[in-house]
Amino acid sequence: MPELPDVTLYVEHLESLLKGDVLRKVRLASPFVLRSVQPPLRQVEGRRLAAVSRLGKRLVFSFEEDLFLILHLMIAGRLRWREAAAAIPKKLGLLAMDFDAGTLLLTEASPKKRTWIRLVTGREALQALDPGGLEPLEASPEAFAARLRSENHTLKRTLTDPTLFSGIGNAYSDEILHRAKLSPVALTSRLSDAETARLFDAVKSTLVEWTDRLRRETGDRFPEKVTAFRPEMAVHGKYGKPCPACATPVQRIVYANNETNYCPACQTGGKLLADRSLSRLLRGDWPKSLEEMEERKDAARGDGPPTSLSGKSR
Repeated sequence: MPELPDVTLYVEHLESLLKGDVLRKVRLASPFVLRSVQPPLRQVEGRRLAAVSRLGKRLVFSFEEDLFLILHLMIAGRLRWREAAAAIPKKLGLLAMDFDAGTLLLTEASPKKRTWIRLVTGREALQALDPGGLEPLEASPEAFAARLRSENHTLKRTLTDPTLFSGIGNAYSDEILHRAKLSPVALTSRLSDAETARLFDAVKSTLVEWTDRLRRETGDRFPEKVTAFRPEMAVHGKYGKPCPACATPVQRIVYANNETNYCPACQTGGKLLADRSLSRLLRGDWPKSLEEMEERKDAARGDGPPTSLSGKSR
């Protein structure tokens, strides 16, 4: 899912390309992408674009006469910039927005079609779509700490909750927690003041550094290579690969369609966090360290005698 650094780049490039331009036509290839009926989508046609902004992980196109087109790319939605009146891709295309300067295409590389757009009138209607998360790059240390402790959840869940913090998702939360040297399952209520300050610094530095990195990589080109998996990341998407800080193999917690990546040496004091898929493989006998995990995996494959968590043969 595009997160704060990626959406920021979209905003900057779209503003540069389209601010002040007129939206001539919106072409829908998939009716499922449109999640509103009033006002009708055609009402935005012929309107001048006043600004493009970010609302959490959502893009907001602000048109004259108080019309707002909100776009949520969800997990697989992406934007493409093409020449005027460009054709919508047959397999992945959802819609086209035809401006005088060119055509903005919306695609989604997923059969689930979760990406959506809504057209609303007035700022009150726009604010109703704001999840309410605190903007991490604008927050003071005190405001950050208060929001962090407003509910008692794990750090991973808290950072990725759009009602608590704005723009942070699965990928950058992994990177933030690794930089802060904090466990993804640590509870917010148990964080010390020093740990909270460390997390605050990690949030700001990670998001700023990655936004700047993406700006340099993209240059003047439209940002079309938006991905949650980048080779320069420390732990996200790096399961089994060495941690860049200590060379310990990166571990993961798998849940639903997502996974959390972390370094046990840097973040959990060497402790392995229970993973659903490996728990099934090891039949609930969960190891406490990397060494014990390898023993358990070898035993499950028949490569050696099973041992208990204490290291004794059973």
